[in-house]
Amino acid sequence: MKPKLIRKDLIYPDLSYEITGILFDVFKELGPGHKEKYYQNAIYNVLIQKKYDVQRELHVPLNYKGIKVGSYYLDFLIENKIILEIKKGDYFKKTNIDQIYQYLKATNLQLGILAQFTGSGVRTKRILNIYP
Repeated sequence: MKPKLIRKDLIYPDLSYEITGILFDVFKELGPGHKEKYYQNAIYNVLIQKKYDVQRELHVPLNYKGIKVGSYYLDFLIENKIILEIKKGDYFKKTNIDQIYQYLKATNLQLGILAQFTGSGVRTKRILNIYP
């Protein structure tokens, strides 16, 4: 039996590896070319089936000195720890990375995962909030 190669110096290593595995399983089953929403639906169903604490399309207010100045909608908040955003396209856009960083700042969470569903597979990027 092969030992697990999980880096323990990462934030939430076990949970983030499990989420990444779900993303790859969904892509393997559905394949390329679907709407972003369809990938989100499949991911949500798997997370619920595996009994994760998951919130979908979560409304998060943005406050300035206690006054609401805006709001965000997260694709997923998993186990109240990791924000997961699903995108479709062939490369990571700076605006998508910035979007997750803004979500992390608004929620005071440490880790976001950007999942990019491409024509040939899934790419993931871990985004850290270094000032939670």
